[in-house]
Amino acid sequence: MNGAQSLIRTLVDSGVDVCFANPGTSEMHFVAALDTVPEMRGVLALFEGVVTGAADGYARIAGKPAATLLHLGPGLGNGLANLHNARRAYTPVVNVVGDHATYHKKYDAPLESDIEAVAGSLNGWVRTSGSTADVGADAAAAVAAAQDPPGRVATLILPADVSWGDGGAPVPPVPPRTPHAVAETTVKAVAELLRGGERVAVLAGGPACHEAGLRALSRIATATGAKPFLETFPARLERGAGLPEIERLGYLAEQAAYQLEGVQHVVIAGTKAPVSFFAYPGKPSELVPEGAQVHTLAEIGQDVVAALESLADQVAPDTEPVLQQAKRPELPTGPLTPQNWVEVIGALLPENAIISDEANTSGLLLPGATSGAPRHDVLTLTGGAIGQGLPVATGAAIAAPDRPVVALQSDGSALYTISALWTQARENLDVTTVLLNNRAYAILRMELQRVGAESSGPKANSLLDLSTPDMDFVRIAEGMGVPATRATTAEELAEQFRAALAEPGPHLIDAAVPSLL
Repeated sequence: MNGAQSLIRTLVDSGVDVCFANPGTSEMHFVAALDTVPEMRGVLALFEGVVTGAADGYARIAGKPAATLLHLGPGLGNGLANLHNARRAYTPVVNVVGDHATYHKKYDAPLESDIEAVAGSLNGWVRTSGSTADVGADAAAAVAAAQDPPGRVATLILPADVSWGDGGAPVPPVPPRTPHAVAETTVKAVAELLRGGERVAVLAGGPACHEAGLRALSRIATATGAKPFLETFPARLERGAGLPEIERLGYLAEQAAYQLEGVQHVVIAGTKAPVSFFAYPGKPSELVPEGAQVHTLAEIGQDVVAALESLADQVAPDTEPVLQQAKRPELPTGPLTPQNWVEVIGALLPENAIISDEANTSGLLLPGATSGAPRHDVLTLTGGAIGQGLPVATGAAIAAPDRPVVALQSDGSALYTISALWTQARENLDVTTVLLNNRAYAILRMELQRVGAESSGPKANSLLDLSTPDMDFVRIAEGMGVPATRATTAEELAEQFRAALAEPGPHLIDAAVPSLL
């Protein structure tokens, strides 16, 4: 058994049975070894940002890591933006990055680079396999490290000669650690705070955005009058009819300030104290109201759900959560607008759907339109690096082939990783993409004003414009092997969305939606 074979066998034995790949010469022995371990599924993507984003989406739904296969430092660098999003989502990902043979590195070949430095920027786990005999143990350690609470990116660097060398052996899985429990004294202190009569907000994130956490959070709020919020961009949010509808903290600092106005205490549970996404002249970076105190119920990586349930049992022992009733918007009519396209999605969203939401400015009204839809999961843009939506949808569809995946995708962000459509076609994935085409980087138009920039003349505006020339997303999708249509009215979007959901395989709808901003 060579090193590559022992690596793949160890990955599979550790529960990692999907590898998203964009390989090169240094990874050819890994590629060849795939046929010796039939349990490993190899999924080809045409760009490393699709590879890494798909691994992120897969793990968010599967609850376990996928592997990536990347070519040297440039390959890892190409995938870095969506690894950044995975890092912010605390997603377990196992990167396998091929490197030059150990004896070749001294020659400083054109693709030589400092892979460890690039991987180290992700604040995860990094190791280089030094010998073929070590590869199995390194792989088992990487899988365990990726799953250490709350989850992280683990990068195993595999030199080519270590990969092709003989003497490899698979290694049994290393059990990952479990989340640390929150001290009972901490829970009691927060319970006393909630009973104190002052105005309290509870901001929750991570696993608290799943059903058990939502129910506990609703009980606490109902019994105590505390204001409950979820973090702005949850990695995976369970929502819809039959679940509590908890408001997310706003993206804009002004929104968050309004939501938290008058709050004297902010309790943090499984996330961080809120800060503004960017600095703005004359505005504070911290979003906790001035004079308010911050209290931590559960750190990121601690068992936040158990802590919330324990807190609910103390302050709301006889209180039931408030659940969202089933409701659907009426199907709208007329030309598409930012207000009515979301109503189409809310009216027709199928049962048990997974939404990959990168609608950005076009999707500001989406939560209200889908709150009473059948239960569904929402995967959001955790790290703010655009180009996530299509790859995350791809990975989610592979993790849950029996569930419909709906990618709500802004046009500018889609272009970063548009080749994900080709992978969806190749794998025949049930992904319906609604591409919101406003022919602009609309959010940057808004930010141009919010940062206090003095000029917004023709040169500045031209850098935010996607209409010269206009892009034909129907033809682009069809060129990638994905059937596509164009909708300009709510009736057309409804008809095309229904048809896409009813037919197996990927589809794209180019929805002409004017900018809300």
